[in-house]
Amino acid sequence: MPLHSVSPLYAAAELRAYEHRTNHAFVQAASSAHDAAEIARSEGDMDAWWNMTFVQAENLLDAEEFEACAALASDLASGPHATADPHAKACTYILVAKAWQGAGLLEQAAHAAREAVDLVSDDDVETNVKARQALIATLADTGRLDEAWAECLDLAEAISAEVDDQLIGKVYWVIGNVAFLCNRVQEGLEYHELAAATFSPARNLDVWAKFNKASAAMRLAADVADADTLRCIERAELATDVIGGSANDYLLMKLNRGHWNFLAGEASAAIELLDQICADPDKPSPQILGEACLLLGRAHSAIGNLGAARENLLRSAEHFEASGAQQRADQAREYLTAEA
Repeated sequence: MPLHSVSPLYAAAELRAYEHRTNHAFVQAASSAHDAAEIARSEGDMDAWWNMTFVQAENLLDAEEFEACAALASDLASGPHATADPHAKACTYILVAKAWQGAGLLEQAAHAAREAVDLVSDDDVETNVKARQALIATLADTGRLDEAWAECLDLAEAISAEVDDQLIGKVYWVIGNVAFLCNRVQEGLEYHELAAATFSPARNLDVWAKFNKASAAMRLAADVADADTLRCIERAELATDVIGGSANDYLLMKLNRGHWNFLAGEASAAIELLDQICADPDKPSPQILGEACLLLGRAHSAIGNLGAARENLLRSAEHFEASGAQQRADQAREYLTAEA
């Protein structure tokens, strides 16, 4: 945030927001950022109000308050006090895209990400990369893989010496994800190896944990259940034990373990873990529920529980359809047809 003359009340609230964020106390950070924004508004400093409202939205996203984040960031992008600055507007649409993706509303996420890509200047390399990352992630989740891969090729061209190593790693990460989804398994492994080489647990343990968790998920989805995949699972679990994680982080790690057990031929152990994910359907996102139910159906089928297999595969298709992931819904229905 740029330096400007501020009141002691505003400065204190702003400082609390950033301190809470540093400590990963995202709910408290969002609350303090809101307090700072309201103080700025009362003092007539609308630039400071906008900046701190953006910080509030960032923290709502990290707190997994996805709908609240999307509503707030959408207002910053196109509401009465929307910024005219293309860079700031693009950053705000990136937030909207991530929030709608987290909420399982993938078409809205893809639309917001496209808005960000269209706004950002080619000279603004870092924001350009972040906008394209958001677009690729949402296109991949909706099953528009040809579009996602084409965007990956554009994203690869956007990498330059100006881009921070951690951001380059995230570029390799998202390209690898799409390669896996396109059944380009060897390319997926290669891009994820490139990503892993840029990340360091000493530099950013949170990114290290999230990458290993996500890489394990992509490997497992491609039926790559080797020693490297198990190391990814274990690294993610260890790092998250150290730094903590969100509810979704723990659900995704449980999903990875369940998937690993299933591929290792331990269907009963997989069912035990996957049942825990589905126990409270209000907590996981529709995508996570879809994946858990799909695996549950396959695991029940493997041990001959055909009724439970059909029930879970049908639930999987419904969850994927609710999130707009039609390709995954179709895959669940293919398994369902095979069980008929």
